[in-house]
Amino acid sequence: MKCAIGLGLVALLCVAAPVAAQQPITAAPPAPPVAPAPAPTSGWGWLNPLSWPFLPVPLVASDPNSGVTVGLLPTWLETNAQHEIDRIIAPDVQYNPYFGYGAHGRVLEFPSPDVQWSVEAGLNERVQRSVDLEFEKGLLREHRWSYNLSMIYERDGTPRFYGIGNGTNEYAATNYTTNGELVLAQLGVNLSQALQVQYTFRFQSVDVLPGTLPGIPSIQQLYAGELGTTHEILDRVSVAYDTRDSITVPSTGMRWVVYTGLATHSSFGELAYSEAGVDGSMYWPVGSDTVLASHVALRYLPTLDSAAFWELSTLGGGDSVIGAEQPLRGFGEGRFTGRNSFSFTTEMRQRILDFGLFNTELELELAPFMDLGRVFNTVGTFPLSQLHKVFGLGFRGIARPFIVGHVDVGYGSEGAAVFTGIAYPF
Repeated sequence: MKCAIGLGLVALLCVAAPVAAQQPITAAPPAPPVAPAPAPTSGWGWLNPLSWPFLPVPLVASDPNSGVTVGLLPTWLETNAQHEIDRIIAPDVQYNPYFGYGAHGRVLEFPSPDVQWSVEAGLNERVQRSVDLEFEKGLLREHRWSYNLSMIYERDGTPRFYGIGNGTNEYAATNYTTNGELVLAQLGVNLSQALQVQYTFRFQSVDVLPGTLPGIPSIQQLYAGELGTTHEILDRVSVAYDTRDSITVPSTGMRWVVYTGLATHSSFGELAYSEAGVDGSMYWPVGSDTVLASHVALRYLPTLDSAAFWELSTLGGGDSVIGAEQPLRGFGEGRFTGRNSFSFTTEMRQRILDFGLFNTELELELAPFMDLGRVFNTVGTFPLSQLHKVFGLGFRGIARPFIVGHVDVGYGSEGAAVFTGIAYPF
């Protein structure tokens, strides 16, 4: 939901770093007279964006599903007593050829390393609508309980469906519109700072509607039975072992999550599917400024009775979600759909620049990466065969300890793709 913020932070670092580096070194000024003279001002005056009360970040986002979006992202950054960015206020105005002009508002708040929350809402002239509320407490697992609550409403005209299987053809793409609500509540009991048992409750209502994008067949033309509304109630139990030195910018340690769950279509309704899986991330410091990061995810649906296609395992896009979609950064979100999935990604995160700007310390990072993955429909299928491959380069802007914005450019068998967002992909 915060893709524009991620793009804005990276753009800020790329633009502002040379400004910081090119300031001339001047001799110390002479002693002031008895009546101090006013401080000198830049010759640029109000034309210098760095002197404005907000950052006028240009918005240029590209996604395989939604196309190119352009606009302006004025961003206010507030820092705490430790000179750490703890609040971001970022409205935007934008234009997308599919959905017309639009506007969004965002507030991201980081009251402490243990608590964070965010609010976002937006709409476009056509189709697109969204409201997203997020709250997390107990992130550091220093106390007995951890909490997470998400409430999302979204009407989205960008999704694609190519059919089921690992070898679906890109020319078989269909488009559909989703109109859905999601409520997610998670409660974790921390047995230690590293070991947590968590219960997840998720309610989703998704109405699959005909597509609206020109030049792409609407889903009902090939898959008429997929239209309609589906309700899902998921109960999941997971065990997590987490030794990362930071939840936002990890440089050493690991996180492993093993989970199992059941999903039904009503409180006491028919079983939609059962799930079981493992999700792991590992971090190794290679040098003072370099971290090798890897992620692996394996998800099985042992029982599959009446699940809708959007409830299955998917690969594509730029983010990893435990028990849901996995990244394949050379393809659009949801490019491959199947009963089970395997995903592996690794990247070398190299810090190339750090400097002070806007009363805080900022870093710029490059990260060449490789993504591998596949979907498959039978338990006996070897998950490491017939893998889709993506190679690419990531650009990351970091404001420790709370914020990472990323722009990832990947290339796969169907061409290039660009993804932006807040936080690392895994």
